[in-house]
Amino acid sequence: EPLYEAGLRRFASPEDAHGSPLAEAILAIEGVTEVIVSGHTVTAVKDTPGQWQMTARAVGTAIRSALLQGGPVIVPKAAAADGDDALYEQVADVFETRINPMVASHGGRVDLIDVQDGVVLLRLGGGCQGCGMANVTLRQGIETTLRQMVPAVQGIMDVTDHAAGADPYFAQSKK
Repeated sequence: EPLYEAGLRRFASPEDAHGSPLAEAILAIEGVTEVIVSGHTVTAVKDTPGQWQMTARAVGTAIRSALLQGGPVIVPKAAAADGDDALYEQVADVFETRINPMVASHGGRVDLIDVQDGVVLLRLGGGCQGCGMANVTLRQGIETTLRQMVPAVQGIMDVTDHAAGADPYFAQSKK
């Protein structure tokens, strides 16, 4: 049975998670800054780069513990108080159903970072980070799709560090 059937639910703070045992437990893990639950999928966002092994174990333990308690692990969200929260959920759904399947076919992924004043902040990863066509994908693929599917989107902002990665397309100059 799905953990959350009403689409997508994002928790960016302990206050957001209040009353949802699964999200409360995962957000209590050191370094976890956000939890996203949709259907059978739980996504935990870390605030630091590096190894996931310890965090992954703690997240797995939190999930199992919440499920063993019985009862709902995620409570339905009340009416969205913040327009960006509602917009975030719509955009996240488009990322999950349209954008990431599209870029995954080329070895890439796009992470939704936030939505601020209608502007979608995103980070490219996988094959997209080192691809010379990333800007075309951003503007003609991602932005066009988002504007068609979610008309309230005002624009996109790429927060990717394109100089990082195994094959960046903005290489640092060598001195």
